[in-house]
Order: sequence, then structure tokens, then C-alpha cells
Amino acid sequence: MTPGKRAGARTRPRLRPRLLLLALGVTAAVVAWGYLVSAAIDFGTRARAGDGAAWGFLVLAAVGAVMCLFLGLALAVRAVRTLGSTRVATPGSPTAPPGPGTPPTEPPRPPGGRRAAR
Repeated sequence: MTPGKRAGARTRPRLRPRLLLLALGVTAAVVAWGYLVSAAIDFGTRARAGDGAAWGFLVLAAVGAVMCLFLGLALAVRAVRTLGSTRVATPGSPTAPPGPGTPPTEPPRPPGGRRAAR
């Protein structure tokens, strides 16, 4: 680095195994969701044609699809948190909502009084 330059030393991006596992989990959950949705459509077609056992498979495929979609969304949220795009609001932090029974607080007054902010 040359003297007088204010930029910091560049760091090489590194492989993050946790993020890679989360991305693979999201991908697997979404692929399984797609397969289960197509299976539910197929079982629904068979059930309407008169196959009584297809109704049970339709219900199982629909519940499995809902579970896979929920799992995929939960893993996606964890991946976004791992990237650092969002934070978890802890109780007492300025971004956390007030708990039950907590009186609403007024915003802080600007220095110099009400008319000084204009």
C-alpha cells in the first residue's frame, strides 16, 4: 500500500461452509417442494377419476410440499442472516418492539428545543 492512500488492505473472499450448507439445503427443499407439488397434482387427477387411494396420497403430498416450502424459507432466512443482511432484534434494542405492558415512549427531543429543529 502506498503512503497517503486511505484504502485498507484487500481481503480475498473465502469459502464459508455454513453458507454453502444452507444454500444446498434451500435448493434441496425447493426441488423437493416442486416434486411434491407435481405429485399432488397427479394424485388429484387420479383421485377425481375415481381412484380412492389417491386421495390419501394427495393429502400426504400436499402436507409434504407445505413442510418443504416452510423448511426452504426458514433455511433461506438463516442464510440471509449468515450473510449479515439482517440482525435479530434483542429485547431492549432500539429496533425491538416494546413488550406487553410497556408504556409507549416519546421520541427524544431535539437539542435546542422544539423550534430549533426547523
